[in-house]
Amino acid sequence: MTAHSTITPDIDQMQACRRHIHQHPELGFEEFATSQLVAERLEEWGYEVHTGIATTGVVGVLRWGDNSGPRLGLRADMDALPIQEETGLPWASQVPGKMHACGHDGHTAILLGAAEALARQHREQGLPGSGTLNLIFQPAEELGGGGGALCMIEDGLFERFPCDALFALHNFPGKPVGHLCFREGAFMASSDTVTLTFIGKGGHGALPQLAADPTLPAAATVLALQSIVGRNVDPNLVSVISVGRMQAGSSANVIPNSAELELSVRTLDPEVRDTLERRIRTLAESQAESFDCRCEIDYVRGYPVLINTPAETQLAIDTAREMFGDERVEAPTAPLTGSEDCAYFLEQVPGCYFIVGNGDNGYDEGLPLGPCSVHNPHYDFNDDCMGPAATFLMGLVSRYFSQGTSRSE
Repeated sequence: MTAHSTITPDIDQMQACRRHIHQHPELGFEEFATSQLVAERLEEWGYEVHTGIATTGVVGVLRWGDNSGPRLGLRADMDALPIQEETGLPWASQVPGKMHACGHDGHTAILLGAAEALARQHREQGLPGSGTLNLIFQPAEELGGGGGALCMIEDGLFERFPCDALFALHNFPGKPVGHLCFREGAFMASSDTVTLTFIGKGGHGALPQLAADPTLPAAATVLALQSIVGRNVDPNLVSVISVGRMQAGSSANVIPNSAELELSVRTLDPEVRDTLERRIRTLAESQAESFDCRCEIDYVRGYPVLINTPAETQLAIDTAREMFGDERVEAPTAPLTGSEDCAYFLEQVPGCYFIVGNGDNGYDEGLPLGPCSVHNPHYDFNDDCMGPAATFLMGLVSRYFSQGTSRSE
């Protein structure tokens, strides 16, 4: 915020909004009620509202001054997960099998809280310089594959709403409430899913010499995969290959025709990503051949490496330190091997994705939940981090436009 601004986010309104969304979770590309709520609030506050982007995406636009200023994007995700909530909280999910277990209800409420306060600041005190603010409410971050971010891009997001920079946040359990964490460069990992199907020749378990057992190359591959991380990748570069599923046969005395492995492959380096794919393909095919089988490979590239650009990351760090002091800012924070489809946005637009501390876990006024990660049925977003996060977004907007940067063409 500018030094003279006395506008602050409405904490009670953000909390009520967050808990309402939490009670009514919607999965990816099904966020119809959530997007309607977002659109109605933005329109009420004077934003130019655009809906139906990638089915349920919403963009709110605020312009001021002449038309020469930069264009800034702020992004929040809106979707829930297919998890049965077990918190027992008064605002727990009312939809069986669906839950805001990653805090996207909080992210949406934070951006709405900042939007309302920025609209008030615009009316009562004015915003610095000249510019365009694009608030991007994105569907289907949890969907995997292309995700809602890529779908919004393919639906013309940045052609319709050009951005010269973009910022986004995610809560993080285990970091102190309201602390802000930043990292320049590769911050979150790419995420690829690989299915290896080893095809042999089934037979009677008592007559293995008449069969070609596909479980042997499958088992050998499980062990050999870790040699890729240990021997083909620079030890200073993070990479992970995890076997999440092994499946073969249905009876103890039957050698199956096929055996299947499903892998999660992650790295923080785009070149290592290529190395991992090449070595996994070679290794699986070679193991299959060595046991007189063959291997079919379905290699699906998911979210890319999320890379924060230097200037935008430094702007965010400087803003956070000025507003909250060094003790509440962690920079550089450690990279994360989780993945995030905001990476697609940051491939198109320079920007910074950062994390906000969520504390041990959610609500603590007589209903302690205990520490847990996101994607857990006992998780709840911590409302206490909404105020600092929304206030920081306001400060980020003010500092960005105060620089007087002309838009890039």
